[in-house]
Amino acid sequence: MTASTTPYSRPGSATAVSDSRDYEQLEPSLAELAALGPADRRRRVLRAQIVCRALPLADHIAQRYAGRGADADDLIQVARVGLLYAIDRFDPSQGPSFLAFAIPTIMGEVRRYFRDHTWALRVTRRAKDTRALLGPATEAFAQRHSRLPTDRELAIELAIELAEVTQAKLAANCYSAESLDVTVTDESGAQIPLTDRLGSDEHCYHLVEEALTVRPLIAELTSRERRVLIWRYCDSMTQAQIAERLGVSQMQVSRILMRVLATLREQALGCASR
Repeated sequence: MTASTTPYSRPGSATAVSDSRDYEQLEPSLAELAALGPADRRRRVLRAQIVCRALPLADHIAQRYAGRGADADDLIQVARVGLLYAIDRFDPSQGPSFLAFAIPTIMGEVRRYFRDHTWALRVTRRAKDTRALLGPATEAFAQRHSRLPTDRELAIELAIELAEVTQAKLAANCYSAESLDVTVTDESGAQIPLTDRLGSDEHCYHLVEEALTVRPLIAELTSRERRVLIWRYCDSMTQAQIAERLGVSQMQVSRILMRVLATLREQALGCASR
């Protein structure tokens, strides 16, 4: 990679690092810095001068990542840390220009910051890394096939398991979180608090739980006991009507119901305590 091939040196770009020559002029100073020993007093002064002259590069890269959910000042600080790494690690004898070496170093530091520090919820590093690959893989597939890929095709494209693609897409929902204090537009166009759109506890949920608990217990009742329960509580028949249908007294129906309900209650409580 050379300075002429980087997106920061496109001719005519208002935000280009125009003046890649300015950074080329840093290279003699960087060579001098590399030749100085760690204890040399001149090293600290020279390094500070190089940093000041190269700060526009770090700030420009930070601006390219603005508006993605991270604080602008934090991005500038992270990019400047990346610049320090680039200055300290640059080896003039290796061949690439300083600009070609510094740009990926600074961008890598900014990307790591996004990966590790800007998620609203805790997500595994593997899921974060996979999520970062989904966009380029989707674009590459779409260019070849003129359509968007399925999750399975993405998994094949990235040579990973289908479950990892699913987890990465779910992880994208954890990147940012909205405040509950914001307002939203309802069907009539009025602005209402987001909290008014949130669900509330359903008071009948406990009935479902109780029904699931009691159902196998009811299945163990005799056929006659089940019929009495159904007629009384499902068909809303009176005890007198049930008694007439069974050919017994109302008192007998009452005793059947009391005994069955007491048995079900006792067995249900026993299940719940286990």
